[in-house]
Amino acid sequence: MITIVDAIKALDANAEFVMSGDPSDQAEYEANVKFVSGADENGTAIFKDTQDFTWAEVSAKKAELQTEYDNNQYQRDRASEYPSWQDQLDDIFHNGIDGWKTTIQAVKDKYPKE
Repeated sequence: MITIVDAIKALDANAEFVMSGDPSDQAEYEANVKFVSGADENGTAIFKDTQDFTWAEVSAKKAELQTEYDNNQYQRDRASEYPSWQDQLDDIFHNGIDGWKTTIQAVKDKYPKE
């Protein structure tokens, strides 16, 4: 599941912020997400008076990332069923490339790229 944190980090990998809760609308976002502008002499964070990104930008990025994540489910399904690389090398040694291809193709057929 994609989070608001994922969306903000996708918009700016270096963004520094704190967040309480899981904002689900503009009011919660503005109240619960604070971007850092620096630190005082004691190392305490100084927060900006404004947001680096609007709720519309963050929620759109979150939706985009969720769609991408959902569309790549087949990759996660395949990864969990592929043999380990050690087992794949053993398969190649004992059954040749064609035997290995058969093993891998069975997983690809079970979880096709859509």
